[in-house]
Amino acid sequence: MSNSINNGAAAAVRGTKQERCVSLAQYIIDNKATVRNAGKAFGISKSTVHQDITVRLERVNPELHRQVREILELNKQERHIRGGLATKRKYAHLCGEGDGLS
Repeated sequence: MSNSINNGAAAAVRGTKQERCVSLAQYIIDNKATVRNAGKAFGISKSTVHQDITVRLERVNPELHRQVREILELNKQERHIRGGLATKRKYAHLCGEGDGLS
């Protein structure tokens, strides 16, 4: 990630909770990011990100909330695939077989 994204994310965290919700939502939509990725970019916990985009955002901006929920649902559906690939890479690395994705 570039520093400009991180600097912008850090500035958003200093604002109000409502501003942070909108910034998080926009980041997730723009980058198709996971809750964990958004938390890292903004320097906050994934629990805080989840609270902001599932509870607070719904009150602040219902349309943005709907868009974020679509991305989170897609991420949830793909979660098992990402986990399987990570496990495959882990064991390929332990066996010295490169990245394990070939």
